Amino acid sequence: MPELPEVETVRRGLLPAMEGRVIERAEVNRPDLRWPLPDNMAARLTGARILRLRRRSKYILADLDRGETLLIHLGMSGRMLVSGVALGEFVIDHPTPQKHDHIVFHMEGGGRVTFNDARRFGAMDLFPTGAEDSYWLLEKLGPEPFSNQLNEEYLTARLRSRASPIKTLLLDQAIVAGLGNIYVCEVLFRAGIDPRRQGRQIAEKRLRPLVAIIREVLEEAIEAGGSSLRDHRQADGELGYFQHRFKVYGREGAPCQNCGQPVLRIVQSGRSSFYCAHCQR
Repeated sequence: MPELPEVETVRRGLLPAMEGRVIERAEVNRPDLRWPLPDNMAARLTGARILRLRRRSKYILADLDRGETLLIHLGMSGRMLVSGVALGEFVIDHPTPQKHDHIVFHMEGGGRVTFNDARRFGAMDLFPTGAEDSYWLLEKLGPEPFSNQLNEEYLTARLRSRASPIKTLLLDQAIVAGLGNIYVCEVLFRAGIDPRRQGRQIAEKRLRPLVAIIREVLEEAIEAGGSSLRDHRQADGELGYFQHRFKVYGREGAPCQNCGQPVLRIVQSGRSSFYCAHCQR
């Protein structure tokens, strides 16, 4: 599942083609993705101008001039492919339509944005702009990692009273929005914290640096273009490269880059955790 850096990378790639532009024609080729698509989606989008393209957690949000917001979730294999508009120094020609091109946005200025999702785990929906606090996919999300709401006092208070493993707590979207398995592994390695330790067992002085480390890891990943695992692609089709910088994730048995001891893998709540038993306590 793409995490915050991947989604932010896609959002930035979509900006030249979508933000400030009119959707001249929305082409909806099936009635559902992970869930049913909204009623009359093509008609509601055709002719609408995208005022702002933003991100909330792992969702891309396009605010329209009709008072609605289009929510886009990439799922496990969803790709947003841009063609016919300049991305940096390149203009990518419109590709031949593919079997899994489920939604196509024909944009003002000749650009095209295609949502391709072979496994259909992605999603799109429309809801009233400004109603995020009551919209079912967004209402329970915690603060964004780069927001002022996420600070040392807030995060320490949310973690120190909990008996759950610190890995589980940082994956809780109600505590911090957008963090996923990959980057939590990397954050805990840099913090020197064992992913199995309960939040209440960790001293406050060890928890307080987590906010800065979370931002550091995410900023590096976004700068590198996001991690491209399995089917994820950037909006321009290029792969991201942050996976080559992983210190522990996916490196089971490889030597720790700090101490040389082998990186271990355990399963927590059905997800793999990678860590160094010597460096993380």
